[in-house]
Amino acid sequence: MATRNLLRISALGLVAFMGVAPFILAAKSQGQSPAATPGASPTAPTPASPTPSTTAPSTTAPLSAPSASAVKPLGRDADAVEKVLSSRKEYQRSLEALRLYYLQANQPDKAKWAQDELIQYHRIAKQPYILELDVPPVSLGAMATQNSPDANELYRRALTYKDRGWGTDYVDNQRRSEILLQQVLTAHPTSNRISDTAYQLGELYEGKAYKQYHRAALYYDRSVQWNPQQAEGRMRAAKLYEQYNIDRTRATELFREVITHDTDQRRVEEAKQRLEYLARNK
Repeated sequence: MATRNLLRISALGLVAFMGVAPFILAAKSQGQSPAATPGASPTAPTPASPTPSTTAPSTTAPLSAPSASAVKPLGRDADAVEKVLSSRKEYQRSLEALRLYYLQANQPDKAKWAQDELIQYHRIAKQPYILELDVPPVSLGAMATQNSPDANELYRRALTYKDRGWGTDYVDNQRRSEILLQQVLTAHPTSNRISDTAYQLGELYEGKAYKQYHRAALYYDRSVQWNPQQAEGRMRAAKLYEQYNIDRTRATELFREVITHDTDQRRVEEAKQRLEYLARNK
């Protein structure tokens, strides 16, 4: 299988990494703060929105398994998609290597060309095509019990970019946040941050910089499956599954879990209303 994450970075060496680091630090190199928000500190900006619970996820099974329709076998396009994913990664690595070569050869102009091309590569919205090649499995949650300082730092840095800026700066910051959040999942799969990370990725993919609703729904769902206490992720997954007609069976399961387990009465009442609507519109 092709590696899920196409944008690998070093947990502690963002500046040294010759591909992602220039993109993450591009705003600084242009004399801007990482998050183009008035009054935000360029060194330690605060998160743009409240974050979900950081309680360590339970190692027990989720409240309910996803319905059969939520986990579809890979189709005949799997080989072609894997080839695209592999080609993306190779293209990125080639640009990284070229930039490093020109830096070492003391040819800054050409190094800048490679850096600019790499930044444009990261700005392209990349579709997952097959979610099984993009979203980690439910089973990952059973191992996610460790408090990892490196994962915590990646997560913190991701939130300094998320939801910040306007126009192109906003889109760039969402890409930077995505790179860092995906690295939490790929480099630190045993971290107890993975549920919160999946929730944040769900918000990113649902947001206006991506509008990838199927992808967002599954990341929200994973946030719950990896930590059943992730109440907000449960509700948001259910609403996307229903609203975009992705998987109404799974939406029904999640709405019922909200009614049974949620302590927020507003979510409970909304879940009841959505279940009534689904029952009337089978």
